[in-house]
This record gives sequence, C-alpha cells and structure tokens, in this order.
Amino acid sequence: MGTPLTEHLCKVLVVGDLGVGKTSIIQRYVHKVYSQHYRATIGVDFALKVLKWGPETVVRLQLWDIAGQERFGNMTRLYYRDAVGAFIVFDVTRASTFEAVPRWKDDLDSKVSLHSGKPIPIILLANKCDQLLEGLGTDLPRLDHFCRDNGFSGWFETSAKDNLNIEEAASCLIKNMIANEEGTDSKRDPNVVLPTLKNKTLKNSNCSNCAKF
Repeated sequence: MGTPLTEHLCKVLVVGDLGVGKTSIIQRYVHKVYSQHYRATIGVDFALKVLKWGPETVVRLQLWDIAGQERFGNMTRLYYRDAVGAFIVFDVTRASTFEAVPRWKDDLDSKVSLHSGKPIPIILLANKCDQLLEGLGTDLPRLDHFCRDNGFSGWFETSAKDNLNIEEAASCLIKNMIANEEGTDSKRDPNVVLPTLKNKTLKNSNCSNCAKF
C-alpha cells in the first residue's frame, strides 16, 4: 500500500481596492487565462486551485475574491472567517491603491488570525508591473522596508496580463501557510526549497520563506 496523501485545505483572501486586478490574478493563476473585460466583483467570488505539493501532499486553495468596494465594511468579518492566508493587491499605476494597503492590512489583522493567535501570513502584490513606467516604478524598491515594518510575509511585482510572478507569489504564501499549520519556522528549515524566478522582475520580489528582507 502506498503512503496516504496529506491534504491541506487553505482559505486564501484576495483583497485590495477596486480595479487593482484581483480577479485577473485569480483567473490567470487558476484557469491560465487573462481578459481586460472582467466586471467588478460584487461582494465576494470564489475559485478553487488544487496543487500536488510534493509526492505525498495535496494543497487545495480556496481563493476568495473580495470586492474592492467592500472597503473594510461589516461583511468582511464574515468573509474573512477561517482564512489562513491572504494577498493584498495594489495597482502600481495608481498611488491611491498603495496608500490603502495599510488599511487593508489593519482590517485583516483585526478580523482574522490563526488558531495560535498569530496574524495570518499576507503577501503584498504590486500588480500591473507591465505598466510600471506609467506609475510608481521609482518607489517600488522601498517595499522591502515597507513589508518588514508592516508585518507582511513578502512581496512580489506581478502582472496578470504578462503572467509574471503569480505562481511564485502563490508558492511563497503556500509555504508560509503549511509552515504555520505544521508549527514550523520555515525561515530556519533547511528543507525548504527556494522557488526559481526566471522572469525580468526577479529583483523586485521578496518572500520571507524564500529570501531575507
């Protein structure tokens, strides 16, 4: 008889202001498609991604696409319940969406936590980096310090359009979630395998499970 599979069911929140590309990121990651014509999410939407995570492990990701217009409303507490990880997304071409990031982070930290009482791991996604010259490109290097100071598990420049760093960001979050579930500190675990980043945004990403701030 073979070794039984270990399954991890992970509820992951995807939050950020309206129009930052949350739905595009999820559709690219789950269904390998991209469209410029998604309608704004109303309330919350869902997607499921099943991954073979090693020879004996399966990860089932429930991705909850939270509407940007929720804006930290009362319903978010219900949506956030039982989440074990999150992405906060901002649009590198709109400074206001980055300014909203601390409020989204505070909202998550105040409404959801792990069974241990620790905050859930959160990855910051600087999305639409294919349009970087139009936006906040000169400011992005400070994200290392911003994420360290604000308790993020890491950050990545992403582009749903060009499919940049989305798989890598998801892998980083999964490593953090599994480490929390197993009660290990993956920063000190020599068995954690580093992801290989092969695209042009390699220097503009950071995962606490994959590199030091």
